[in-house]
Amino acid sequence: MEEFLKDLPSLAKDKHKTHKDFFKRLKKRPPKHLDQTMQRLHDETFEEVECLTCANCCKTTGPLFTNKDIERISKHFRMKPSAFIDTYLRIDEDKDYVLKSVPCPFLGGDNYCSIYDVRPKACAEFPHTDRKKFQQISNLTLKNVEICPAAFKVVEKMMEQIKL
Repeated sequence: MEEFLKDLPSLAKDKHKTHKDFFKRLKKRPPKHLDQTMQRLHDETFEEVECLTCANCCKTTGPLFTNKDIERISKHFRMKPSAFIDTYLRIDEDKDYVLKSVPCPFLGGDNYCSIYDVRPKACAEFPHTDRKKFQQISNLTLKNVEICPAAFKVVEKMMEQIKL
């Protein structure tokens, strides 16, 4: 996994145009059973990939925090939402709450998340490869394949199995 993770940025860069062209065709003509196919590919891939050996998403990027996320997590810490925001978050150029810094302050040295049970929705759904109407998130997926070995593998399997 370590070797694959090290090679992932260049692999993703090499495949970017191919992936982008595939997603363009997918958006125009999504197959009838795309959601079921994506769920199957997602499940298969996550039997092969163990997130705890990687945690690259937590080490290199941060999620968006919704107001519900902030409420839930601040309650977990017995903090006021404003104190949680002041301590951990900033507002980005899109006016979204994001982490002040990466790696994620809730990521332990063992790659476990200290707030796993109350983690942000974006973390719980990452890398979004089992999302309904998958063809609508192609730009997000193109970004995710650069940091997530599982997302990269799902897209590669998808291109093998879905003929457009």
